[in-house]
Amino acid sequence: MAELLQVPRLKLYLDFERVLTEPQLTALRAMVKRRAEREPLQHIVGSACFCGLNFAVSPAVLIPRPETELLAERAWESLQRLARQPGSAPPSVLDVGTGSGCLAITLAVKCPAVTVHAVEISEAALAVAISNARQHGISDRVLFHQSDLLAALPKELRFDLIVANPPYIATPELETLQPEVRNYDPRLALDGGVDGLAFYRRLASEAPARLHSQSTLMAEFGDNQADAVAEIFRSQGWTIDKLARDLAGNLRIIIARGPVY
Repeated sequence: MAELLQVPRLKLYLDFERVLTEPQLTALRAMVKRRAEREPLQHIVGSACFCGLNFAVSPAVLIPRPETELLAERAWESLQRLARQPGSAPPSVLDVGTGSGCLAITLAVKCPAVTVHAVEISEAALAVAISNARQHGISDRVLFHQSDLLAALPKELRFDLIVANPPYIATPELETLQPEVRNYDPRLALDGGVDGLAFYRRLASEAPARLHSQSTLMAEFGDNQADAVAEIFRSQGWTIDKLARDLAGNLRIIIARGPVY
């Protein structure tokens, strides 16, 4: 069945009269049944596209979302500007809560000069991310750490850019999510605490110790959380450069410069 899943869409039209074998039909029926039970298509086929790159996914990781592609784009544009500055050292970036590794790996692919560190608390998710980095041929430039946010990172590491797509669903709202999310995405990647903001409080407090002077943090947040997230960072001495919108016009990304400790 794997060969059918990899057929380009145009070839499907050109090969419209192809007759499937009985084993292929049996496999296809099983996949359709799984989708009818609201299992995400990405889990069924085992992969998801993010910024034009293919990533293996499993129930251990959050399926990459289109909104996060905007975060990736802003991050790689920032890193490319840093890399072009005369006499500057190669930029360093930290991806907090890497999951499938989609953000960290995309930045390494788009910005060959950067070194990327990525942290993730879930051992199962890290295994997926490490496999994805190997698939894209950049294992030497993406260094993974099992860590609860920044706690287990080597103390000497400092970064020019920190990116994060942390859990931001309020715990009471988890049961209201679509079945594809509620029943299949890992709770660790969704549950942001009682108000959905627990991880932003930790980031705002812990990240300054990991920054160079004038370093930037970019983080995705949920619907209607912009004011609360901005206030959390301001209260810890951060300067908010921008609250950026997604393609639907909703505020979705905070871009801020932190105090350096």
